[in-house]
Amino acid sequence: MDSNRQVQRATLAVHAGLGEPGQGAPLLAGPVFAGTYRHVGDPAAAPYTYGRYTNPTWSAYEAAVSELEGGPCLVFASGMAAVSAVLCSTLRPGDVVVLPSDGYYTARVLAEGYLTQMGVRVRLVPTSELADDTVLDGVRLLWLESPTNPGLDVCDLRGLADVAHRAGALVAVDNTTVTVLAQQPLALGADFSVSSDTKAMSGHADLLLGHVAVRDPELLAPLADWRTQVGAIAGPMDTWLAHRSLSTLDVRLQRQCASALTIAAALRAHPAVLTCRYPGLPDDPAHPQARQQMTLFGPVVSFTVADQDTAERWLEGAPPGHTRHQLRRSAQHRGTPRTVGRRRRPPRLHPTQRRPRGPPRPPRGPDPYLAVVARLSESTHEPSGTQLLTPVPERVVTYL
Repeated sequence: MDSNRQVQRATLAVHAGLGEPGQGAPLLAGPVFAGTYRHVGDPAAAPYTYGRYTNPTWSAYEAAVSELEGGPCLVFASGMAAVSAVLCSTLRPGDVVVLPSDGYYTARVLAEGYLTQMGVRVRLVPTSELADDTVLDGVRLLWLESPTNPGLDVCDLRGLADVAHRAGALVAVDNTTVTVLAQQPLALGADFSVSSDTKAMSGHADLLLGHVAVRDPELLAPLADWRTQVGAIAGPMDTWLAHRSLSTLDVRLQRQCASALTIAAALRAHPAVLTCRYPGLPDDPAHPQARQQMTLFGPVVSFTVADQDTAERWLEGAPPGHTRHQLRRSAQHRGTPRTVGRRRRPPRLHPTQRRPRGPPRPPRGPDPYLAVVARLSESTHEPSGTQLLTPVPERVVTYL
């Protein structure tokens, strides 16, 4: 996508879903708090009848996101409500679903728990192995996440969508990390584009929301039925706040991605950092594919250090002249204008979570390091390079 096209999409995000206001009307109407609506005669003729079915504030936000996604859209109570709607309205007992084993943890928990209990067969495959010809045998739904959270691997969305469609499978893409402004799954061939709008899409850490957009409008009705019958509906205030936030999405994302690249380069050069992943780094394994399908590389940096003690010092420390809270905060999730950091151990897959590939591997010993997922790039502060990483004592560096 050229720069002019990116500017056009940035402008679209500012005006999406607003329409032409009447004289003296607000540019963005306030949220509608209503459980029921007045109507005369046949209620089927009324656009709004009951708060679990429809809401004018939902309609405005859905129209806005639809313009950005390039397909009709439904808003949900959270990102996981959106994930659940796609999985549970699409899959039936005996169906096979493929998910990335290095993708979002809670989606895998839902698949291996509820879906398995309902008779759905779940295959977990590392993102790097999804292009294997045997992965999609007999599959009903291919679930992709690109970039993955937190490993930041990138897969070929267009190529995998083409292969999946030839095999008769539908394709869903979790696009939470980079948002539709940086990557358009529907244009790349996906049937479903799924997002937790709690995160970068709204970006202020003050709401829970999700959405699903579809390439084929016929796929929308089962999602709407699921939302209505399960009650996975969004609050009007959360929806309105998310719509308000779209006007700054490009400004936020551009600055976050610029900060991320600066910080990732600094982390690569730091002696305490074992590995650092960011798709925007020219030598990152994901960079060539990311350039093909993304216009921005996202607001998340992931890096590893030697041990828990080093990770804790990074989370709790600060360079001279600063307090930790001036630079970053430790938090469970991203989606805030502030820098947040979180540490976790690298995942250890159960043998049943991967397809058999060759002879069994010997048992692994204790993990030698901790993965630190640094949402450093979510800061809107001026990037300050290596100062964002607390200096590590020499003995620890030597140990590394």
